[in-house]
Amino acid sequence: MNESKFAHITRAHPCFNEKMHDKVGRVHLPIAPRCNIQCNFCTREINKCEQRPGVSSRVMTVEEAVTHVAKVIKEMPISVVGVAGPGDALANPETLEFFKIIDKKFPDLIKCMSTNGLLLADMAEEVAAANVSTITVTVNAIDPEIGKKIYSRAVYKGKVYEGEEAFKIISEKQLEGIEKVAKLGVVVKVNSVLIPGLNDKHIEDIAREVKKRGANLMNVIPLIPLYKMKDYPRPGCEELSNVRDTVEEILPVFRACTQCRADAYGVPGKEDKHLDMTPASHY
Repeated sequence: MNESKFAHITRAHPCFNEKMHDKVGRVHLPIAPRCNIQCNFCTREINKCEQRPGVSSRVMTVEEAVTHVAKVIKEMPISVVGVAGPGDALANPETLEFFKIIDKKFPDLIKCMSTNGLLLADMAEEVAAANVSTITVTVNAIDPEIGKKIYSRAVYKGKVYEGEEAFKIISEKQLEGIEKVAKLGVVVKVNSVLIPGLNDKHIEDIAREVKKRGANLMNVIPLIPLYKMKDYPRPGCEELSNVRDTVEEILPVFRACTQCRADAYGVPGKEDKHLDMTPASHY
């Protein structure tokens, strides 16, 4: 991928450039409720209280999402429109339908999605055809002994995989998908959840592998202890900083992530909002 395109994206994307994090905004559209894997730290919720990924006040239709974008860009300096849940972007056909409409109506907005990567290899050409220019793929392990403790299930092409078998197909498809979309000119950021005592010594291995596959940037984020990992400790600031420093010797690291909701919009950390639990008729 040519560097000029990468520079153009980083100049305008608050989640790919720390200097822009408090200057320009993004709008996340919660149009993707379904997920095709189960991470052992993840619970998806419909509520307006929790500030974390996987949470939204409600799920929008594509039409509602387009209307919301039109409204928000008049009120705030929005440069990015993204789909980050509350499930997996690519497990929901509404995602690419939405991006195709946005590409026609608001061609200057950067189109971005977050995915677990299970379907990324299969859908790489469709993603690129929808002019999605940035993708975040969450990769928490490449070692099966570690990965089987992070992922408990995957559903791929109608078949349910569990344990180590689930991890192996998740990992294979993640890495293949990163390589494919990178070759198609998409800017790839890899998120890795830092889980103390499990993958804390392994994230630099992830960084080396995803760099080989074409990833441009990495974001190491702290575990939010939930679900089967509710008894794991949340990493401290020093531990998180040390891992990021190690990764930064391999790939550029984004350090300003606020682990925002699937319905967040506005300027991160400055003028940040999320959807209220309002009826669809509000729009």
